[in-house]
Amino acid sequence: MLSVENLWVYYGESCILRDVSINVPSGQVVCLMGRNGVGKTTLMKTIIGALRARQGQIVFDDRQLTNRAPHERARAGIGYVPQGRGIFPYLTVFENLLMGFEAAKNRRPDNAALEEMYATFPVLKEMRGRVAGTLSGGQQQQLAIARALVRRPKLLLLDEPTEGIQPSIMQEIESVILSLQQRGDMAILLVEQFLDFALGVAGYYYVMETGSIVAQGSTQNFDEEVVKEYLAF
Repeated sequence: MLSVENLWVYYGESCILRDVSINVPSGQVVCLMGRNGVGKTTLMKTIIGALRARQGQIVFDDRQLTNRAPHERARAGIGYVPQGRGIFPYLTVFENLLMGFEAAKNRRPDNAALEEMYATFPVLKEMRGRVAGTLSGGQQQQLAIARALVRRPKLLLLDEPTEGIQPSIMQEIESVILSLQQRGDMAILLVEQFLDFALGVAGYYYVMETGSIVAQGSTQNFDEEVVKEYLAF
């Protein structure tokens, strides 16, 4: 589904990503781990087109996207939930969800998709008329995920979805990710530092250090030495 090959990304003359290659197959959850500042969010932004690669390629659903504009990538079926959620705080919950359709090909709201999100996150239906900035951090994260899912993407990018949220909502988000995986029609790339959460939902992992992939493998065979060497703070 998603293939990133030999990617090099710079901020000015500073090299941030060095020869990064990852694969995210359809129907699987892949987790990207690493300390703060090693390039994980840079990779996510490069995949969605907010940053441009100097070398390498990004292939999604058998389409070459390396030089495509962000809106073209979104319409190709990539959904993104940024670190910090990125909701529109002065819009209502319902209006935030409608913004999710802006990236759809016809940009028209889909009532069935909205109802599906309300069923997935019932609190959003209860609060659909409330200004989004007044929601708790966990509720805002649910809204950010629902806004990305409302147009049924083929690839979902989640950047630190458990950051700053309470355990009960963390469990709800875990259940949603697992149910999406079981459906089998979506690829999910997850950036996560909470190890138990990451290993609980992902089937494969990559570890990044100073802009390079330094370890990878099945989460069933996760090497604790990786935690000590690359993930310890």
